Amino acid sequence: MRTYLVTGGAGFIGSNFILYLMEKYKEKINIINADCLTYAGNLENLKTVEPLDNYKFLKVDICDKEAVTKIFEDYDIDRVIHFAAESHVDRSIRDPEVFVNTNVLGTLNLLNAAKHAWETKSGYLPDKKYLQVSTDEVYGSLEGDDGYFYETTPLDPHSPYSASKASADFLVKSYIDTYQFPANITRCSNNYGPYQFPEKLIPLMINNALAGKNLPVYGTGKNVRDWLYVEDHAKAIDLVAEQGKIGEVYNVGGHNEKKNIEIVTMIIDTLLDILPENDERRENISHNLITYVEDRKGHDFRYAIAPDKIKADLGWEPETPFCEGIKLTIAWYLNHFEWMEHITKGEYQKYYVEMYRGK
Repeated sequence: MRTYLVTGGAGFIGSNFILYLMEKYKEKINIINADCLTYAGNLENLKTVEPLDNYKFLKVDICDKEAVTKIFEDYDIDRVIHFAAESHVDRSIRDPEVFVNTNVLGTLNLLNAAKHAWETKSGYLPDKKYLQVSTDEVYGSLEGDDGYFYETTPLDPHSPYSASKASADFLVKSYIDTYQFPANITRCSNNYGPYQFPEKLIPLMINNALAGKNLPVYGTGKNVRDWLYVEDHAKAIDLVAEQGKIGEVYNVGGHNEKKNIEIVTMIIDTLLDILPENDERRENISHNLITYVEDRKGHDFRYAIAPDKIKADLGWEPETPFCEGIKLTIAWYLNHFEWMEHITKGEYQKYYVEMYRGK
């Protein structure tokens, strides 16, 4: 029975991945969710798996070397799926040190713990793998309307966040090259979907629009991002963990390029289309809420990631067009408005205390 260590499993992508694994493999796997529960970690995301015998939560900071090592001493880990990271560009501009500590030194702790636990005199224990979940932001920016990021594109990070992720990627690569460590790296485009913390573009715009608040758009709103529905990403990570060739990097892109202003406009239009005519919140929603604000420092113009390799080697490709994914996402937030209220009021942080007191 395979055991997964999922770091950052209470976050947006991590929790969606755990829910996907549990639905796919059910009782055939064990999952250990290690998360230090920063502002973006929310155990309410995982209420449905919490009672299961093959799921366990550990409140662990990956910057704590001893705590990370103890996980590998206490459990026979077969897969490390490393999501845990500080991930918001604006926060990295204000406080780069936190990003370096978590994203670089935390990754190093995980690598060392896994290497020590898995290494033998003749190599590594069979069927072990470490998967580093990274980002397309490590590639920098595409300045024109053409071209894509490929796995061979040189890394050129522009923000403290992307620099810290690129540094972590280089650490993983060094362990692959130096120690023949069994690992893969995946680099994804912008994710969206259920359970995303509302500092990110899509949930922020949904929440603000429903409340009749301004919808802040950086610069001219013409910056382009490639969008990937989070369940499609979960499927890709699972596939790479099982079938990816050791040492390879795989780009996971959505083939859904949109300008930021297009996203905001689509959210407004979709909300007005979905909300019932008698819903009072309709009166709050208007294109007049769009407010252009000073551009972000070092704001990358365009990200576009080519998933050609993962399709050719493993048969994965994105399944969810953005026009469908955005409707699914907005419908989820409308149906889980209590979750959004807990997040924005900070009440979600009480959940851990109530559920895990004394454990």
